[in-house]
Amino acid sequence: MPDLHDTQPSRSNINLHYDQGLQAPPKILFWGMILFFFMVVGGLFAGIFGFREVLQPAQQQRVIDQIPLMRAFLEPTPEGGVFPTIAPAENDGDAMSLLDMPLDIPNPTPTQSSSAEAVIEVTEDIQPTIQPTQTAVATATSEPTLEPEIVETEETAGEVIPVATSVPEVVSSEVVASPVDNTEEVSSIPPSARIFGIRHEQQRWNNCGPANITMALSYYGWQDDQTVAADFLKPNREDKNVSPHELVEFVEEETAVKAIARMGGDIDLLKVLIANEFPVIIETGAMFEAYDWIGHYRTVVSYDDVFQIFYFYDSFLGIGDSAQGVTETYENVDKDWQAFNRTFIVVYDPQREGLLRSLLDSHWTADQAAEVAFDVAQQEARMEPQNPFAWFNMGTSLVELGRYQEAATAFDQAQRNKLPWRMMWYQFGPFEAYYETGRYDDVLSLVQINLTNAEELEETYYWRGRVQEAQGQPEQAAVSYRRALGFNPNYEEAREALDSL
Repeated sequence: MPDLHDTQPSRSNINLHYDQGLQAPPKILFWGMILFFFMVVGGLFAGIFGFREVLQPAQQQRVIDQIPLMRAFLEPTPEGGVFPTIAPAENDGDAMSLLDMPLDIPNPTPTQSSSAEAVIEVTEDIQPTIQPTQTAVATATSEPTLEPEIVETEETAGEVIPVATSVPEVVSSEVVASPVDNTEEVSSIPPSARIFGIRHEQQRWNNCGPANITMALSYYGWQDDQTVAADFLKPNREDKNVSPHELVEFVEEETAVKAIARMGGDIDLLKVLIANEFPVIIETGAMFEAYDWIGHYRTVVSYDDVFQIFYFYDSFLGIGDSAQGVTETYENVDKDWQAFNRTFIVVYDPQREGLLRSLLDSHWTADQAAEVAFDVAQQEARMEPQNPFAWFNMGTSLVELGRYQEAATAFDQAQRNKLPWRMMWYQFGPFEAYYETGRYDDVLSLVQINLTNAEELEETYYWRGRVQEAQGQPEQAAVSYRRALGFNPNYEEAREALDSL
């Protein structure tokens, strides 16, 4: 019988075969893998650093559009997503006194101080009227024409006979005569109305101001796209803000029509303007999906009382599923509009200025509109004392009226109630109020907060220059003014300030 021990491999033989089959990898491969790992990790860190520190915001957004998770590597927003508070808490009582403060300012009379506020006399016989909308949709090839304005009357046998005049049609910045014989007859606001002939413009990066003013001008036959407006309004494409008065300046200086910007609008006023076929843009707060709170212009094209909705040609969201416009309820529109003191811009033909003045009524002059806006904001602050927009709007209105001390107090209270962190990108009333009351350190605090979050705001450098000039630092002020002009050569206030040095 064979010995079983003789047929089994020895332990030493097994270990020998094991060692021969599992030899250690070459050292060059081992160290190559280590090096590759560190290169990948280093590349990721370098990519994140470049994404955060090198790319411009527009370029960052293009990366995020392709790789959404890159949004997590953006610079963090201020803590809690709110604007840092610089106002001392002990002055809270001063703000409460504003809730019962009467303005006691006499109603100003319209002046001829600027083309934006030129006055056309309207006879007592001519009342503001509403024109019913047409049911047919304008074709893409048809050019919109203006309705005639009633500029004079002839009285015959006790009846008033309107006399129509020719109205210009605007193509780019040239005026072409286009006589129209039609009159506006309906005196009540219809339950729905639409402005036909506005061409939608999808905004480019950070370009809602130029895009919306282009849309409003397209009603008058303006053929250029948003590039023309952007070249004038924001030569630096990273500029975060185009103010309403800048939109007005563009219309006044570059086109044959006119524009007016006012605060303190309301839902009924929007409806009246749309029913009378006056293109109107509103400035609102918005929180689009995956975005923080931002300021956003919107062009109103229609309303419907049955459904309590407005239709917008939105430069960011588009024209809606039915191509009739993006819809928003009256309630939500007013809520978003509140963040900008319900500011609106009307683009109009000069020959219809008399009618527009009648329709705007107490909103015709800037001071009157500010008084209306203050009353509304004061009432809203009484009902909801923690609403930061109500207090901010009180301050904005008071700045317009030249009441800087009270405005500064209102702005202090607004900050205590947690404003959105981008608020000072768009509205600069606090800078002016604090500057005019000698609170230079507070102005510089606002400047530093803005510079931390957005360097491409020419207004920030302008107000830094104003403080530097007031503190006897003309050389530093000149640098700040030039920096502002470097971002926007059309910034007239900075140009004048620099020249005055």
